[in-house]
Amino acid sequence: MENLTKNLSELKLYRKRLIPEECIALPDDRILRCDEDVLVTSWKTIRPKKNMDHGFSCFYLKEGYKISKFYQADGTLLYYYCDIISPYFEKNTNELIVTDLLVDVIIYPDGFVKVVDVDELVTAQDDGKLSLPELKQALMTLDNLLNKIYLGKLPELLAPIEEFEKTV
Repeated sequence: MENLTKNLSELKLYRKRLIPEECIALPDDRILRCDEDVLVTSWKTIRPKKNMDHGFSCFYLKEGYKISKFYQADGTLLYYYCDIISPYFEKNTNELIVTDLLVDVIIYPDGFVKVVDVDELVTAQDDGKLSLPELKQALMTLDNLLNKIYLGKLPELLAPIEEFEKTV
């Protein structure tokens, strides 16, 4: 993620999904920090949901995952949601396109860890939306993230969010 913009107000952030296939701009996400390693944002839910209202996300750009804190409208923590991602920075247009590589980890407030959507990796690879090297990278990144979580490093991974959470 070399040469990320120094002017955060000029960075255009996009979320790309493989299933369903879409790439949408995130103009309302508030960029709180952005450097070559970490992007921190605060956001409101794009598509309103009954129990999810807003949150914060920390994109670990070089490691290939994003950790988010999802909150209910009353400010109660719903859960931590971890996406395996593939970021791409287009410096000519100042766009950061973050592709969601499908498999996710949910961590509930009680500490229960759940891995979801592993089957979507196979579906995307079968449908030609994900190459075999990308599938392998997603699984290796998932393994790396899970090892950090199991070693009790979640507070360390959440530190960039918590730096801003109190001020937003």
